[in-house]
Amino acid sequence: TTYIEPALFLLVGTVALGTGQTSFAGAIGQFQGSAAYPWLVVPAVVVLLVLLQAEAARVPVDDPLTHLELTMIHEVMVLDHSGPDFAFILYGAAQKLFLFGALVVRLALGFHFDSPVAALLAFLLGMLLFAVAVGTVESVMARLRLSRVPQMLVGASVLSVFALVLLLR
Repeated sequence: TTYIEPALFLLVGTVALGTGQTSFAGAIGQFQGSAAYPWLVVPAVVVLLVLLQAEAARVPVDDPLTHLELTMIHEVMVLDHSGPDFAFILYGAAQKLFLFGALVVRLALGFHFDSPVAALLAFLLGMLLFAVAVGTVESVMARLRLSRVPQMLVGASVLSVFALVLLLR
């Protein structure tokens, strides 16, 4: 997981540089209206989707259904828990997935809604599409070999650098 932070920090720094905002909320809020948005939205969404797979221990990186101790990144945390403690761990994992999804959907929606109801419906539709995309990736891909996971995460960092180069061109 040490390969996740460089890609994420490069992406956040690129978005902050493109918007001129130093706060995360300000950068995300003004990202869609900036001139950098058309150049950065696709790399940003792809990087966040790759990082989601690793951070949430989803199937291309980890298979929680296996019982091999070396492949159980997420499941090792919950081996000694049951009952309410186990429920809290699963709830925390679901919240992490939801927050990643909300960030991806917020970045991918490239326009502003005047009506709060329309904005909510667009967000819910975006979250549905996000869930379908994550489920599709998990259905069509097998778990990666352990030596391929760092290569995938370094690729996400390279894509973040590519987004920075596109911004600075």
